[in-house]
Amino acid sequence: MPTSAPAAPAASAASAAPPAAERPRRFDLIAFDWDGTLFDSTAIIVRCLQEAVRDVGGPVPADQDAAYVIGMGLPEALAHLTPGLPPAAYPELNRRYRYHYVRHQNDISLFDGVLPMLEQLRARGHWLAVATGKSRRGLDEALQAAALRALFHATRTADETAGKPHPLMLHELMAELGVAPERVLMVGDTTHDLQMAQNAGCAGVGVAYGAHDPQAFAALQPLYVAPSVAQLHGWLLQSA
Repeated sequence: MPTSAPAAPAASAASAAPPAAERPRRFDLIAFDWDGTLFDSTAIIVRCLQEAVRDVGGPVPADQDAAYVIGMGLPEALAHLTPGLPPAAYPELNRRYRYHYVRHQNDISLFDGVLPMLEQLRARGHWLAVATGKSRRGLDEALQAAALRALFHATRTADETAGKPHPLMLHELMAELGVAPERVLMVGDTTHDLQMAQNAGCAGVGVAYGAHDPQAFAALQPLYVAPSVAQLHGWLLQSA
């Protein structure tokens, strides 16, 4: 948004889960997108993308266009936003985006209710993962700032696997934790997240408070679209 650096090794993740016979749940692994799903960062990412394009002399994208690329890997997102920009300008565009994001990263926080939701899901025996378009460095910094590293059993980023909607992130998480596709749920705020889940043979849940218009989710057949973190929390406890 290196090599894999999961939040906890697979062996400890497996030992943290109860025996299968004691699992009163539909999904063993719940994978979350980060920006716009757990972290309230959509508006700032849009602003940083726009400022980066302006810095390199490109036409500044509209808010909706900038929001659409959230969830993609950063190179793919920038290329999508600036199709007329020569490829030689992409490294500078990337640098300008990172410059603006670092300036604003302290303005970003978890959505209200995310921490108790994650804690309760983990206590119930779910394995928790992050599958994000962020870079490894960016995710590690965010996990440290939010003090969430210990809650996740594994994480994947676009720069160490493949960007969404390619299913590689989910395939690697399933392989690491030994979970079959039908026992995996992907939760995200974009069509990229839900398409990745479909491509990996997994179920998906959308959230309506992030980057994409939830009306676009219908064609991807999510099990549920959550209007808020509180309603997402309730649905996961009841149905996941």
